[in-house]
Order: sequence, then C-alpha cells, then structure tokens
Amino acid sequence: MIELEAVSLRRGEALVLDRLDLALPERRIGVIGANGSGKSSFARLLNGLLLPSEGHVRVAGLDTSADGKAVRRRIGFVFQNPDNQIVYPTVGEDVAFGLKARKVPKAEIAARVAAILDRHGLGGFEDRLVHELSGGERQMVALAGVLVTEPDLLVLDEPTTLLDLRNTRRIIQAVEAADRAVVLVTHDLDLLAGFERVLCFDGGRVVADGSPPEVIAHYRALAS
Repeated sequence: MIELEAVSLRRGEALVLDRLDLALPERRIGVIGANGSGKSSFARLLNGLLLPSEGHVRVAGLDTSADGKAVRRRIGFVFQNPDNQIVYPTVGEDVAFGLKARKVPKAEIAARVAAILDRHGLGGFEDRLVHELSGGERQMVALAGVLVTEPDLLVLDEPTTLLDLRNTRRIIQAVEAADRAVVLVTHDLDLLAGFERVLCFDGGRVVADGSPPEVIAHYRALAS
C-alpha cells in the first residue's frame, strides 16, 4: 500500500506537487502526464529520493521521511537513463552492488547475480564492461541490479524512452514477469494495457485517476 497524505513538494519558490491525497493498493499502477507535470517527482517521492515539503508519504506503513533507509531497502527504482544508475565498470560488480550493501554472503551473491542475468538474457555477462554494451543491454543491467535485491515495489521512471522497439519489449517483458508491485511512469501509453490503475498528472496535481482507457482518453483530450 502506497499512501500520500496532504503531500506538497516545492523547489525554491516553485510548487512541483500540490497537496496530493492518494491511497494506492493496486499492484500495477501507471503514471502519465506532460513533461513538467510532476509525474517523475511523484515517482521519486515513493522511495525517498525526494522528500515532501509538506505531508507524509508512506509505503507499507513506512514514512519516507522518518524511515528512509528501510523504505529504500524495500523499493527498487529504475531511472530513464541507465548511466544515472550504473556505478561499477563491469556488469557483475554493478548487479552485485545492492546485495553487498545488504551483507549477503559472497557465494549467495554470485549465484543470485548469475541467475538474474541469465533470466534476463545477459547470461555470462558478469565480466563484460558496461560501457561496451548497447543502450538496451545497459538498461537491462540497471533493471537486473534492482530486481536481484527482490524489492517489494518496483518504480520505473520512463525506462523505455531511450530504447528502440525491440529493447522496449525486453524491458516490459521483464517487468511483467516480476512478481511484485509496479509503478510505471511512461509516455508510451500502449505499455499500460492490463494495468489496474492509471494516474494522470497536470500542473502538479492528479487530474484523472482510474482505468487505463478512461485516464488515457482524458490525457489525450488534455494534450489536444
């Protein structure tokens, strides 16, 4: 369960998000809106990358302001650009990073890294240099590095924007196969088929909230 109670977010004098009150128990939630509408800031609130200026954000009962470390251990976040997320030179080192931070035994780390890479089409990539990979492969590495920690909630901020159709399908198939709750911020409306709930942001507020067809229709009318 994700809960936002009277949440506002300011950056300097700018009001980015305006008094959001939401209860989000669904397992597949989409987030859409124009650039600058507040959707990416909303996503970053969910794991404490941003903290509310007012109000409270709670995930599984944990307040992101008071329990930030515990929240981040339960929520995986995938950025639009994998280069903002990948920190180690080789695939194996990078995917292992989150497990090492959790003090997982070395032998278990090696097994889990190998398994997650194999599952997502990167088997045997442990010693490959990240900078030599394609954009799609780097995004898969970033996603694998999150999924290997087995988060309760996976938040993805436009993870397919920089990818071609083939790699977009790879990412979405991996997300669909993940047995965990998902919040997906996207401009690609086709990706929201089958989602339980979609939020449309405009001007820092949720202006439509419901099933994919009705919210997408509202968004298209808004953009026309």
